[in-house]
Amino acid sequence: MAKVAETFVWQGADRNGKKTKGEISAASVSEAKNMLRRQGVSAKSVRKQTKPLFSFGEKKVDAQDICVISRQIATMLNAGVTLIQSLEMIGQGHAKASVRKMMGEITADVKSGNPLNSALRKYPLQFDDLYCDLVETGEQSGALEGIYDRIALYKEKAEALKSKIKKAMFYPIAVLVVAFIVTTILLVFVVPQFEDIFAGFGAELPAFTQFVLKISNFVQDFGPYIAAGIVAAGFLFVRAHRNSPKLRDGVDAYTLKVPVVGEILKKASIARFTRTLSTTFAAGVPLIGALGSAAGASGNAIYREAILYMRKEVAAGIQMNAAMRATAVFPDMVTQMVAIGEESGSVDEMLGKIATIYEAEVDDMVDGLTALLEPMIMSVLGVVIGGLIIAMYLPIFNMGAIV
Repeated sequence: MAKVAETFVWQGADRNGKKTKGEISAASVSEAKNMLRRQGVSAKSVRKQTKPLFSFGEKKVDAQDICVISRQIATMLNAGVTLIQSLEMIGQGHAKASVRKMMGEITADVKSGNPLNSALRKYPLQFDDLYCDLVETGEQSGALEGIYDRIALYKEKAEALKSKIKKAMFYPIAVLVVAFIVTTILLVFVVPQFEDIFAGFGAELPAFTQFVLKISNFVQDFGPYIAAGIVAAGFLFVRAHRNSPKLRDGVDAYTLKVPVVGEILKKASIARFTRTLSTTFAAGVPLIGALGSAAGASGNAIYREAILYMRKEVAAGIQMNAAMRATAVFPDMVTQMVAIGEESGSVDEMLGKIATIYEAEVDDMVDGLTALLEPMIMSVLGVVIGGLIIAMYLPIFNMGAIV
């Protein structure tokens, strides 16, 4: 059994005699010294890295890290660097301790004679079944560098698409949260100050001002209970969403019906499906298996069920474009392009073109949504906050009639 890699801190001198220091991931002190020697470093001291007394936890390995690692492996393999050397260099040069540890353990596993896909499967949260299946296909066919090119491109496109979706959702939510906080502060801390001033006027306040004062009193009296209820409801919803497939499917179906946002999510699901299917099919994975992988990567229950239906129909001998048309969730352009790809024997190439088209459409729609929402949100903020200010100063404006 391979020893688990650990992080060692070293000090020494390079080939030119210049003092240098750093960190390296290895299974033992002797292995760390040997690795440094191969890099041209004369190590004076090598010791195991000690954990700090107070630690906020190391950063986890995220999807962007896997994306970068995949591209680095693809580049090194295409440059003629061996797989073990590639894994070692990536692990030693990464800034995150969690990545160095993970890559060190994968390297040690591969050095002990295990295939790369087997080593990667020990990290299911970082390397999913699709990723590992593609690596296994590359190892079996002897074309791992070509497969890793496809994996890297797939991961880069997937992360770019995810970033666009986050961009579409983050901006309006962030602005609305800030607006809610500012409005709450005005109602809880500012409006009550004006209420004390108005108490000495001795005359009836304008209806709009009275309405705002009532809202302020309601928020002060019941605000904590409402906030606690919202937090509890949010917590329960997130928990139920995580544990209930039926609820997740219902949410997926509902989000597709939301104006503008639903259209973006539809196009994103089609882009994910076609990109995944293009990558797996071109890598030599049989179409039935490729459809199974693409179903899970679509990101939406409606499209997942549609793709699984297609998989069943294709297994029964139906052409993919006919099965796709029967689901009624794919646009005519997509089914027609798939039909052309099937007739010409270039399904993977045609799917790649569809993915590129829909990724560009998602990008354009996200930019359009942001441009559309910005003036609308600013208008809402102006009406809400401006209305509160007007309500507070309205009695002062009318002071001549009140006093």
